[in-house]
Amino acid sequence: MGTVPVSVFIVVVFVSVVMRRLSFVNGAAIPSTVDGPFKPVTVPLDKSFRGHAVDLPDNDPRVQRIVKGWEPEQIFVSLSSTHDSVWISWITGEFQIGENIKEMDPKTVGSVVKYGRWRFGMTKKAMGHSLVYSQLYPFKGLQNYTSGIIHHVRLTGLKPNTFYYYQCGDPSIPAMSDVHYFRTMPASGPRSYPGRIAIIGDLGLTYNTTSTIDHLMSNHPNLVLLIGDASYANLYLTNGTGADCYSCAFSDTPIHETYQPRWDYWGRFMQHLVSKVPLMMIEGNHEIEEQIEKKTFAAYSARFAFPSEESGSSSTFYYSFNAGGIHFVMLGGYIDYNKSGDQYQWLKKDLEKVDRKVTPWLVATWHPPWYSTYTAHYREAECMRVAMEDLLYKYGVDIVFNGHVHAYERSNRVYNYNLDPCGPVHITIGDGGNREKMAITHADEPGNCPKPSTTLDKFMGGFCAFNFTSGPASGKFCWDRQPDYSAYRESSFGHGILEVKNETHALWTWYRNQDAYGTTGDVVYIVRQPDRCPVEPEVIN
Repeated sequence: MGTVPVSVFIVVVFVSVVMRRLSFVNGAAIPSTVDGPFKPVTVPLDKSFRGHAVDLPDNDPRVQRIVKGWEPEQIFVSLSSTHDSVWISWITGEFQIGENIKEMDPKTVGSVVKYGRWRFGMTKKAMGHSLVYSQLYPFKGLQNYTSGIIHHVRLTGLKPNTFYYYQCGDPSIPAMSDVHYFRTMPASGPRSYPGRIAIIGDLGLTYNTTSTIDHLMSNHPNLVLLIGDASYANLYLTNGTGADCYSCAFSDTPIHETYQPRWDYWGRFMQHLVSKVPLMMIEGNHEIEEQIEKKTFAAYSARFAFPSEESGSSSTFYYSFNAGGIHFVMLGGYIDYNKSGDQYQWLKKDLEKVDRKVTPWLVATWHPPWYSTYTAHYREAECMRVAMEDLLYKYGVDIVFNGHVHAYERSNRVYNYNLDPCGPVHITIGDGGNREKMAITHADEPGNCPKPSTTLDKFMGGFCAFNFTSGPASGKFCWDRQPDYSAYRESSFGHGILEVKNETHALWTWYRNQDAYGTTGDVVYIVRQPDRCPVEPEVIN
């Protein structure tokens, strides 16, 4: 038998040491999904941390307008569908609110980004488009709103995993921003991944929100995913009066009002993060914001840039993009998801094009969860699950992220309510800190199981949630104990960090706001097993 080359020995030792380091945190072994399914765990409610989240007032310095004239504010970076392109977005001019308002002409100010790889060498220039949107109400006494001028500029031809400096605005006025920077995503490949991806949902703009963002920034993410419900402007009347529960406090309003300036406050607060770390957003129910002629989602569709066209989508409600060796599919829970609809057909084509040799990881997100065991929104998205779950299972989705329920929950691998080693791990992370009450009751606890007729989504309509027909809950609408598919649940504010290590291992860590920086609440390795679970496993009907 020959002698092992020294170089090979060094590599083997290095890999062994790295994997050992990856398997422990704070001296304790990190479990992996290969060890599962895990016995269900419910962390008791910390009543001292319960409270109500309180919104930042409009006189808080973090939400006030500090720019002058046509200078840019609310500056955002978001990704295109591939590493070589990003979007830069910002707002110029002041919003108007009142009974008599007039939209600004978007052509008043140019949409220009100067950028380059060096702070004092921003020699490249890109131009984009601009728009305004309005929130109008057909009822006397309600205040209408029209936005400042919103700009979206796409930068192309960028190098992977590279820092770029940029300024945005209109140099002819001149009215340019300060110099900001961002880092592009790694090129797609089986050994190429962003360092850390932050996942948040149901964020709002409260003092708890500020704690969530502070904790998140301490983890130095390369990318942020917001799984719906950003500003919660629809918890307010148009006169600026807010409440934790709109329907409880304002049950007699002729239409569900919103106070759109809360969007501007939110954009100003978030700028210190998202002007340098790309943020990808998908709609939630608080973005519906109905107005005149039953128009919806006006603020959402106007304020954010989406790689819809780049990913073959005709809608801002669903799209996809790559971040290194991860393919993200962002789906809409508040637009037609039936098999005959445009979204389903787009999703099928998108999944067919995914090359798992290039992007081994497949992650899907949408707002309302399919596998939450909390009473709030229990089985509300059942029609979406019935329509789409088979397709996602067929193409081997690894992880699903949702919001909507204001708590944290991680599932075992699950498919059609059954434990399945090839099903995705579903993670509900709607605990960003908004002012609505935290979800604390579980549908499997005595007296908490809702009536099926009360669970349907009022916006989407339809009814698909029936009693279970097999398993421990057969003949019932709820389990009488924490379901087997629920691995861990806890009612606390926080955020998550996803770190994909290689083609098969990803570290998921959930951080609670009440803990010290760096202290983990829930941590697990999510392990892909492509040999055991082919990309297109046979779906058993």
